[in-house]
Amino acid sequence: MRVAVAQVCSTDDVERNLVAAGAMIAEAAQRGATFVALPEAFAFLRREGDAIPHARALGSNARAAIANWAATHNVWLLGGSIPEPVEGSSQLYNTSVLVDPSGQVVAEYRKIHLFDVDLAGGTDRYRESDTYAAGRDVIVAPGPDGGVGLSICYDLRFPELYRHQVDQGARWLCVPSAFTRETGKDHWEVLLRARAIESQCYVIAPAQCGQHSPERASHGRSLIIDPWGLVLAQGGDEPALVIADCPPAAIDRARTAVPSLRNRRL
Repeated sequence: MRVAVAQVCSTDDVERNLVAAGAMIAEAAQRGATFVALPEAFAFLRREGDAIPHARALGSNARAAIANWAATHNVWLLGGSIPEPVEGSSQLYNTSVLVDPSGQVVAEYRKIHLFDVDLAGGTDRYRESDTYAAGRDVIVAPGPDGGVGLSICYDLRFPELYRHQVDQGARWLCVPSAFTRETGKDHWEVLLRARAIESQCYVIAPAQCGQHSPERASHGRSLIIDPWGLVLAQGGDEPALVIADCPPAAIDRARTAVPSLRNRRL
């Protein structure tokens, strides 16, 4: 399976963001990709805590775009994450959507772990829970070559989530993200490779990059990692398409060579 991840620098200009994402998906399909992944908040990105008054329309428009892109280009498409209104609440879900080549939604995942942290001695503060509600369900979707475990950004720091996904048949792990520069420089690649090695799965990690606004920037360095923990392809610090061929047989080879999933005791 040829996998492509779209590394973008989204802003609060929705139309511009959708045009950029659509162009990358078209290029990925032209280059033979059959599974394409977009990063977290690909359609709209600004600092958490800001109101998103048009969230309902934004989410609906982004969903329609995802379905249209998948069907037009005949690809599996991961819509990294979009805002989804919570019924009866002012909060939103941060929702990842997986769509098949016919444009049908295969699965939806609502981000479980919310990024509530103080970085750089408290001078850089993030409170996702001010805007977002936490999801509850672990999701493994049927994919083109086995189960696809869905997660978003901060979920990466919780290995028990991926253990649950492997137990539910995951062979591919998707981690669309907008990692901060502060944490990304030291933790991003290390954690992604760890999840690949311990889960013996491919890890597909499309990331936001660059300066989104005066107060928000992302690390970039999107990655595609094989089940042995080797980096197959990596993005840099600018918007780019990252592509790698990912033979599913490599998953079985890794699990046979080191049968750690079968040898578990806890």
